[in-house]
Amino acid sequence: MVKVILKDRWLVVSFDESHETRSWAIYGGPRNITQKIVWYQVQKGELNLSVDAKEFAKNLFVQNDFENAVGLLTGAAIARYADIEKTSGDLIVRTIGTVGMQNALRVGDSASRLQPIGTVNLLCVISASLAEEAFLEAMSIAAEARTVAVLESGVLSSESKLPATGTGTDCVVIAAPLKSIQPPIQYAGKHTRLGSLIGKSVLEAVNQGCYHITKVEN
Repeated sequence: MVKVILKDRWLVVSFDESHETRSWAIYGGPRNITQKIVWYQVQKGELNLSVDAKEFAKNLFVQNDFENAVGLLTGAAIARYADIEKTSGDLIVRTIGTVGMQNALRVGDSASRLQPIGTVNLLCVISASLAEEAFLEAMSIAAEARTVAVLESGVLSSESKLPATGTGTDCVVIAAPLKSIQPPIQYAGKHTRLGSLIGKSVLEAVNQGCYHITKVEN
């Protein structure tokens, strides 16, 4: 069971059993076993370029009793989070994400000064256990789907002014149950049911987030 709670500047996704995670999250990555994935919405000026973001995140999550969580920081409006579930038989993928595009970039843009603002943060919760290669492939499919959705949104890179493919601080978290009666899934490519579900759910979640952004801007 997956439970989502939004309170003030916190978005908390909790599981009723331990999940393995793979991510490059600023807190709790790259590998973890947890029952919580937590977003914190950073306010303007709270995390400026003189602040050590990793230390800031560590203190923030520990002080708020999320010491064992995987933690994400964003300047995006978490109240507009997307929650998309796709199923195929007994297999379920649920993608929960927040989308901000203030530091939108195109892959291959020249390195630019880090801006601690809006970003695309995605959590894909898989209903079955995954082998290590499936975790890696799931991450790849989620990132590919994110890129397609951002390209389709028409948002331009803040650096090159070409069509953006993401932001400079995007993060993907893949979570799967630690224990399962079934053998772990070995692969998650586009020819698999799992890869298809990840792609569909991430595409819809990021499309929804980009729609809200472009609607506000227009």
